[in-house]
Amino acid sequence: MSSIPHRVYVLMGVSGCGKSALAARLAHCLPCAVLDGDFLHPRANIDKMAAGVPLNDADRHPWLAALSDAAYAMQRSNALSIIVCSALKRQYRDQLRAGNPQLSFLYLKGDFELILQRLRTRQGHFQKADMLASQFAALEEPGSDEGDVHALDISRPLDAVAASAVQWIQSRQDN
Repeated sequence: MSSIPHRVYVLMGVSGCGKSALAARLAHCLPCAVLDGDFLHPRANIDKMAAGVPLNDADRHPWLAALSDAAYAMQRSNALSIIVCSALKRQYRDQLRAGNPQLSFLYLKGDFELILQRLRTRQGHFQKADMLASQFAALEEPGSDEGDVHALDISRPLDAVAASAVQWIQSRQDN
């Protein structure tokens, strides 16, 4: 490995906040590996969400363990990696942080009405618009004690959000 630490950035927030769209944009702007955390959900979780049933902490634990392992592997082989993961609760973020000291979060922050509007226009995703309330109820917004989290205002156009993300990532890559 080079002397500059390899880093992993988790794009976090509720469903519909633009995590996947931002990840795709970052993949075009930065030399990075991208993993959509939804692909690591066990089959039972996908079926549960498709049926409109919110996941509980027990459902998420093995998924977060797989994501933590993926982050570890990614930082060993890529200078820069992006993972898409809701990471709604502090305990979830802490589980991802464990054993991954070069991991940080970009919190895609938006209000309920904006995200609800986006979900209503979304096609081909297993998250249902009526589950958004449960996501906001579960969300523990990162506090000032989580210094590895940077909030991005998603009310702006995607290009502006991506530019802010790239600027923050590049500032941290140099450290």
